[in-house]
Amino acid sequence: MTYVVTEACIKCKYMDCIEVCPVDCFYEGENMLVIDPDVCIDCGVCEPECPVDAIKADTETGLEKWLTVNADYAKKWPNITLKGEPPADAKDWDTVPDKFEKFFTDKPGSGT
Repeated sequence: MTYVVTEACIKCKYMDCIEVCPVDCFYEGENMLVIDPDVCIDCGVCEPECPVDAIKADTETGLEKWLTVNADYAKKWPNITLKGEPPADAKDWDTVPDKFEKFFTDKPGSGT
């Protein structure tokens, strides 16, 4: 089992999860984070930290797409180990549905 970051993170990117991760398994895209499933130790401490419930255990149904997205982009984006500032308009995106098709970008973040 591993944890995955899902669509709810897109354009929110709060980063509270980064502070509690004991193994630095988060990677930063321009407008979302992903978890490297090869680094994640399945401790689950990140899941309750996400204010938009974007982190899920991969044992939940329907997350196959997100396991692939996380695994693929963890290899392309920089590792992030320090919490940064979320986007100024993050709260505006908290409950917006279907963000992946409209707003996902494969551009990397800055990493820290």
